[in-house]
Amino acid sequence: MTDIRKLINQIAEAEIQLSANQFIAPCVKGGRVRTKVAGMVYTFTPKPRQFEGWGIFQPVDAKTATVVESADLPQIAEYLQHFPQIRLRLANQLRGQTWLAYPVNEVDMRQRLQLVKPIAVHLVTEGVAFEQIITRCHGKSCWFEEIDRRTDPIITETLQSAIQQLTPAAKLQFKGMTPEMRTVYELATERIEGFQLQQDEKRLRKALQQGGGELSQFQDHGDYWTVNWRTADGIRHTSAIAKIDLTVISSGICLSGRDRDFDLQSLVGVMEQQEW
Repeated sequence: MTDIRKLINQIAEAEIQLSANQFIAPCVKGGRVRTKVAGMVYTFTPKPRQFEGWGIFQPVDAKTATVVESADLPQIAEYLQHFPQIRLRLANQLRGQTWLAYPVNEVDMRQRLQLVKPIAVHLVTEGVAFEQIITRCHGKSCWFEEIDRRTDPIITETLQSAIQQLTPAAKLQFKGMTPEMRTVYELATERIEGFQLQQDEKRLRKALQQGGGELSQFQDHGDYWTVNWRTADGIRHTSAIAKIDLTVISSGICLSGRDRDFDLQSLVGVMEQQEW
């Protein structure tokens, strides 16, 4: 049977030891910090409350710890070396120094953490979208360690260029691309406001320009768009266009039931010639 008095004495000694010592810990803005003394885990609210980064903390009482100073790189490295290393690729910034990232190798991550999913990485002090990084994960938390200098920088540049060109994830293709790269690209584009809308506009505008027409505006109706456009001579038209392959659902003029024989590009010439 456990000696209650002995246990109480152990707790008291641990608390005395805790208040007399400083500890290093990572902290996200608005979060809390933890340390372990004599096998017991203590959780503190940092002071100042909005501190973010690696700090050296001094316990004030059982609930609060003051930031004494920022931890230096050797101290951070020593702290992190106790946790498993995972290579991830950055997708997009969530808030402050926290980024969403995805594993570079799904098989490796499943073996190490028994799961594969996007991960929030904290205290990312350097790096840009699609850059490969080295992290250390402990429990549900994952902490940035450094940029992975061994990876090919061309991959990062290629993914960044693709997103600037509004390339759909389904059409993303380049030498050395992996399924994991396509997934991180999808994660990045999902969080860009209006990305899909910009893709749709680019697709419609390109088809019309190739036929000699010009896009005015369009409306989304689920499986199709209502497209307002002009021929080269300025005549305005409104047509219903299927999203899947830009097939004409309704041209806006009588084509004797042959609307679906055309796509948006070829429809421009038909409108100009008015042969139907």
